[in-house]
Amino acid sequence: MKRFFSLVILFAFISCKQTPPIDIPNWEPYDQSGELAANQDHEKSRMHFKLIQSKYLDKNVLWQKIAPQIQDFSESDYAELKPYILEKDILSIQKHIDEKKLTYKTLTQWYLYRILKYENTRDSALHTIIDINADAVKIARDLDKNRDKDKHPIYGMPILLKDNIGAEGMATTAGSQVLANNMADDAFIVKQLKSNGAIILGKANLSEWAYYFCSGCPLGYSSMGGQTLNPYGRKEFETGGSSSGSGVATAANYAVAAVGTETSGSILSPSSQNSVVGLKPTIGLLSRNGIVPISSTLDTPGPMTKNVSDNAILLSAMSGIDKSDEASENVPDVKIEMNFVSDLSLKGKKLGAYKYLMEGDSIYNLTIDKVKSLGAEIVELERPDIGLDGFLTLLNIDMKHDLPKYMETQASDNIIVRTIEDVIKYNLEDTIKRMPYGQALFEGIAADSTTIEELEDVKSSLNANGVQYFSSIDSLNLDAVLSINNYHAGFAAVAKYPCLTVPMGYKESGEPISLTFIAKPFKENELLKLGFAFEKGSKVRKGPGLYGK
Repeated sequence: MKRFFSLVILFAFISCKQTPPIDIPNWEPYDQSGELAANQDHEKSRMHFKLIQSKYLDKNVLWQKIAPQIQDFSESDYAELKPYILEKDILSIQKHIDEKKLTYKTLTQWYLYRILKYENTRDSALHTIIDINADAVKIARDLDKNRDKDKHPIYGMPILLKDNIGAEGMATTAGSQVLANNMADDAFIVKQLKSNGAIILGKANLSEWAYYFCSGCPLGYSSMGGQTLNPYGRKEFETGGSSSGSGVATAANYAVAAVGTETSGSILSPSSQNSVVGLKPTIGLLSRNGIVPISSTLDTPGPMTKNVSDNAILLSAMSGIDKSDEASENVPDVKIEMNFVSDLSLKGKKLGAYKYLMEGDSIYNLTIDKVKSLGAEIVELERPDIGLDGFLTLLNIDMKHDLPKYMETQASDNIIVRTIEDVIKYNLEDTIKRMPYGQALFEGIAADSTTIEELEDVKSSLNANGVQYFSSIDSLNLDAVLSINNYHAGFAAVAKYPCLTVPMGYKESGEPISLTFIAKPFKENELLKLGFAFEKGSKVRKGPGLYGK
């Protein structure tokens, strides 16, 4: 640590001389062969890592973006401000700013300092940051000057974006080296965030191509960002995917919150694995414009936060009708509620719980008892005998057509690849660095000859199956169905039902596990109220060890 702080001082001196701090080595790649070998005994084959450090990302470049922004910020500042920021919700942070204990500038500096503090050290690095906004503190300073109390609660809050979401001034890579220089414009949701005063702090790592690239490879791996690690158990627990970095960074207190994306489980999974609150909204509630796609049928961005009230605030800040996204343009007018009252409860709510989960998972079973004690009526459900035949075909053909459309209309002009086949060919030029786990799913996309007409039949059948899977919501007049983590993400995806996952406990090993609420389309407000009442009544979430204190 002593070397770290001397480098920060040196950075500050160089910055004062107006010389970019580009020649100072701050991260030294190390021999990781020993820890990779140790992980080959892990019980999960997906945890048999081939690398942890990225072979492409130069962390020194990130530090050179951070250092000039924290030249007037010290370890004592960090320690002094910690009680007002660490694990605090947005409304509490805003209150501290009103009381002049913080400013938006010092809040932003605190997160940048923390990222450097932990990500610059071999034994604490989670490899969750791909890029940093070099203007974050300048933006925060301007927000301090122009602040008024009628602003949206997201005003001045530092937010991280999954690195398949466009943000001006930073590359949008989807974790792939082929997009390393993709300087795309702001996605629609990013424009919304900025218009409401949010500070885009940087980009978070992800499972490459949103985990629709390699087969059986580790969650949280990308060639650009390396291997994201879980703060509750580095190299011990999976991070979930594909919004791995967004979940990890939120849990580790690297930002107030983060934005993820989901096609099927990619918000629910990392939120659950990292004990944060994740919402997969109804398709179309949030615009997908400016986001590297898998499937225009199923893709959606969503908020990932440490608590339910922050989730509602971030969702509200991203919302808005986008006429360039057909799914967004056709949604009903949904105003996201943000002001949850303390007396919200589960009394009178009717919730479905799956018998097979109650019999097979003790934490879920205990949680159902807790939900009952909080006043909800529980209806025990049988597991429907319904499959998801054709699911991969839907993803294959959507991505085969949607990715070229993104490349043509939203990628920056310097990106010359256009098709799945182009990316496959590019990766084959250096398989060790670009595709150490192969690219089986991309090869499957290229080989899939399903026609558009056939695809429409697949979509229709899958949607009907998804709706049928949750038919008990209507037949039994349920407010929501209760699941675990991302267990029913595929069915919810094709049904186009929203899902909210909230921490419900920890296994004996310390691995997080979450309760997932599933409801009918555009019932986000109802889901958030249910989640808030459960969160308030259970109070189970705890910070991740070193990163929660």
